[in-house]
Amino acid sequence: MYPRRSEPLRPGPIPGVAARLKILIVTDAWTPQVNGVVRTVQITAADLRALGHDVRMITPEGRLTFPMPTYPEIRLAVLPGRALTREIKAFAPDAVHIATEGSLGLVARRICIKHGIAFTTAFHTRFAEYVHARFSFVPESLMWRWLAWFHAPATAVMVATQSLKRELEGHGFKHLRIWSRGVDVERFHPVEDARHAYASPIWLYVGRVAVEKNIEAFLALDIPGTKVIVGDGPARAALEKKYPHTKFLGALTGDALVRAYAGSDVFVFPSRTDTFGLVLLEALACGLTVAAYPVEGPRDVVGPDAPGAGDVAALDTDLKTACLAAWALRQSPRGLSPRAFAQEHSWRACTLQFLRNLAVEAD
Repeated sequence: MYPRRSEPLRPGPIPGVAARLKILIVTDAWTPQVNGVVRTVQITAADLRALGHDVRMITPEGRLTFPMPTYPEIRLAVLPGRALTREIKAFAPDAVHIATEGSLGLVARRICIKHGIAFTTAFHTRFAEYVHARFSFVPESLMWRWLAWFHAPATAVMVATQSLKRELEGHGFKHLRIWSRGVDVERFHPVEDARHAYASPIWLYVGRVAVEKNIEAFLALDIPGTKVIVGDGPARAALEKKYPHTKFLGALTGDALVRAYAGSDVFVFPSRTDTFGLVLLEALACGLTVAAYPVEGPRDVVGPDAPGAGDVAALDTDLKTACLAAWALRQSPRGLSPRAFAQEHSWRACTLQFLRNLAVEAD
């Protein structure tokens, strides 16, 4: 017999109140993928456990999967319905959060609706634009309608920024709530002996190497020093061949990733479509200044409305101008340091936002 959960309490658990919740998180994005969605889910789950909650993850790990078209490193679960039904029934969660719109997310959504289990979702990725970039015959408007349909039954759709919230409202999304992103400043920090043995200045990009990340706008720049790419993806082979002087280090995690950040000078973020850009805060925590376009994502993290952002980041419609300005900030620090800026964006505050947004079920 399923727990019938049809009366969600709002706004959810109140921080400071002793309550051990059973929280189920469903995500198609999982290791060995290295991206902001995976890191966000992993860190949030760990912090929820640190707060005393019982967190169960439903991921593609250990399931029959197939590679997502044009994203071979993303594995989608095959016909996961029966297994998910058993897992949800056995765990009987107090709250269900569906993090992604893949096969696991779709099946979990269907099960929750069928059995009257309230759930929340999150909007992490601009699939409408990504799909259109790969398959131009698929209209963005069609994908936006599908995404709005997917998220419509959720009691809350969590988004990282106010600008994204306003944009999704324009696409017909309802029940939007802010769930910001933070950085683990204990994990990401300056490292004195991490300097890369490359010509200075060292310009770093960390993230997926794919067409939607607009990496070539960075690689094609005529700027002094050395460009370094950390990450992997379908565009890597072609870009590595076209730009032989760029250092492609592949996907890095743990201490190796921290040292890659700390050994560089300026973090370059060429994406025009990311909804937040967690790597921006990781780079700042390691002491780098940031160069980016003045678009959603960078603007929300280090834009003019963020106190002290002008001391640590340069945004410009001309990426070369932004890079050179960020290098000048690195050479002649002023006001708030990059690390001090990052320290004002903790993960614990973000986890408490997540908890407030959850639909906690009545007994």
